[in-house]
Amino acid sequence: MSHSLKGNGKHLTFSDRVYIEQELLQQSSFRSIAASLGKDPSTISKEVRLRRSSGHGCYYRPRSCNYCKHLGSCKDTVFMGSYDSAPDGWKARTCIMLAKDCKDYNPFLCDMLYRPPYVCNACPKKQTCHELKKYYRAKEAQKAYEETLTSSRTGINMTTEELRELNSLISPLVLKGQPLSHIFAVHSDEIPVCRRTLYNYLDRRIFTARNIDLPRRVRYKKRKKRPEPRTRNISQVYRNKRTYVDFENYTKAFPELDVVEMDTVKGRRDKGKCLLTLLFRSCSFMILILLPDCTQRSVTDAINNLCDMIGIRTFKKYFPIILTDNGSEFKNPWDIERNEAGTFRTRVFYCDPYVSNQKGRLEKNHEYIRYVIPKGRSMYKYNQDDINLLASHINSTARDSLNGATPFDLAELLLDKKIPALTGQHKVSPDSVMLKPALIEHRDH
Repeated sequence: MSHSLKGNGKHLTFSDRVYIEQELLQQSSFRSIAASLGKDPSTISKEVRLRRSSGHGCYYRPRSCNYCKHLGSCKDTVFMGSYDSAPDGWKARTCIMLAKDCKDYNPFLCDMLYRPPYVCNACPKKQTCHELKKYYRAKEAQKAYEETLTSSRTGINMTTEELRELNSLISPLVLKGQPLSHIFAVHSDEIPVCRRTLYNYLDRRIFTARNIDLPRRVRYKKRKKRPEPRTRNISQVYRNKRTYVDFENYTKAFPELDVVEMDTVKGRRDKGKCLLTLLFRSCSFMILILLPDCTQRSVTDAINNLCDMIGIRTFKKYFPIILTDNGSEFKNPWDIERNEAGTFRTRVFYCDPYVSNQKGRLEKNHEYIRYVIPKGRSMYKYNQDDINLLASHINSTARDSLNGATPFDLAELLLDKKIPALTGQHKVSPDSVMLKPALIEHRDH
């Protein structure tokens, strides 16, 4: 019968329990209650017996030895002095005190508690009966149900051997700086739990790796809210016909053209080496170029060298649109759009001031750089080979946004194969990916 009832497999709700309590007061049978709720009668019977609670009628009966089944045979009953000489009520008070902590206390129960409805809700004698009573109350039943629901999902549902194997798989990869999204994308068949469960295990310090080893578990400092939005004069000449509105109109007119987002990543605030980052929106593949300083001349030279390296024809095909911000190093779009011979090779557009989410994919990708080169660390000791190694590991990291694929996987399909090779990048095996400062700190400079 239970399999033929639609919805019988669902848990009882609080409104269902309120209905059961009301029907018990009306002396309704389990069968009629079950028919109204679309449940099996045994479901209602189990619910009442499991969730019933102890209670008393209008008379409060303390836990007294006088109501215990072992009263005549109990050897733990102790009286101070003789019973005949004791004051009135002495025996009762002493028995109450003994029964309060007695492990063998077993009170008499009414026969109604052993047969349906198993509770005293509708009993006509409950106001005068002094026996232990059982009631079904919806609020208490719902609370007990929620506690059971929570406790049944606590703990570790794995053997010691399985947990040890999982730790040997997860911890070394996390200690390399690999995000859990990458680990799950590569080892999803070997991990017997979901990602949320894995985070819980790390919270409880079950693994060798800890929360502090995860790059994103450290929360950002709360940002201060400004009373008024900042404004800036954006009527500069370099933005003429290169605003973000112009960018949107241009991409609508030519939707087949790929977009490359461009930005710089600095080490310290003072002058020194920095990184020029170029990211293809179509595949999230990122090119990193080490600049001697963050100036217009250095950016233009880097773009010219990249164009000469892969060829003007390839550059025009895969870099047709460049979207960047309003940094001072990018305020010479004329030299970026044309090579030294004056040949047009790309179009440059600028985001609105203080709207970094307009090139949010690149901003998000910068987090992988900061895992290896923390903010505020100088880049003076790094060379282009170190940066190429860093880019190789970043582009070999699986992403949730790419449905578990890596930028390298998509670049092999969407980009010219010589672009990764000529920019000094190579694909790294999944388990060898490292996003920690040790990736480039240990190299000899």
